[in-house]
Amino acid sequence: MAGTFSDYAENELLDHIMGVGSLTMPTVYVALCTADPEDAGTGADMDEVADANAYARVAIAADFSTPAASGSIANDGQIDFVEATGAWGTVTHFALLDSGTHGAGNMLAHGDLTASKAVGDGDTVSFAIGDLTVTLG
Repeated sequence: MAGTFSDYAENELLDHIMGVGSLTMPTVYVALCTADPEDAGTGADMDEVADANAYARVAIAADFSTPAASGSIANDGQIDFVEATGAWGTVTHFALLDSGTHGAGNMLAHGDLTASKAVGDGDTVSFAIGDLTVTLG
């Protein structure tokens, strides 16, 4: 699954590089979405899985420790969501955000899943090592 930067992240990075602004390293969380959050999406307006049935965003800092190469970075640790205690719907996309709070935060990057997954009671969602990739360019 490859992801691309959001409009927000692109603008923040350009401001930082050009000395107009300064970036502070955020804690990054992965969210699951039932539709494409698109480049202009935010934590408040994307189609994230409902805040129910044990769904919660997952902090991923420990899962990315190898520096980017050739404009791309991938997880080097497995990313696991908790077991669903009810239906989450059909998950089609992921989003990376700077907030762990459902419905909040700035989207940093997003992408589509290799395959959609209908998540029901007792199911788990995880990203194996190397499955969550973000590309700049």
